[in-house]
Amino acid sequence: MSYAALAGLFLIGPVLTTALALMLRRPSRRWWLLTGGTIAVLLVMTVLFDSLMIAVDLFRFEESLLLGWRIGLAPVEDLAWPLAAGLLLPSLWLLLTPERER
Repeated sequence: MSYAALAGLFLIGPVLTTALALMLRRPSRRWWLLTGGTIAVLLVMTVLFDSLMIAVDLFRFEESLLLGWRIGLAPVEDLAWPLAAGLLLPSLWLLLTPERER
């Protein structure tokens, strides 16, 4: 299984949870800004730290399983994990927090 396929499978749950949260709750503009900002920070940190760890040879990726696109030294597939966290956690908060507490 390629890294892209694994990342795609992993993203199904967070994307469906986010879609459900958006259908059932009406997120505020502030929620969108905070969620987008969180995802942006997580993506930048992932690129920086993955590039650093790859540069010092802490780990390697099997090249034949990668798409080939890189940001810095980090393969693009590696950005699925922070994207999933950045979608899933705010969406769960939106779904599980009563309206009056938000």
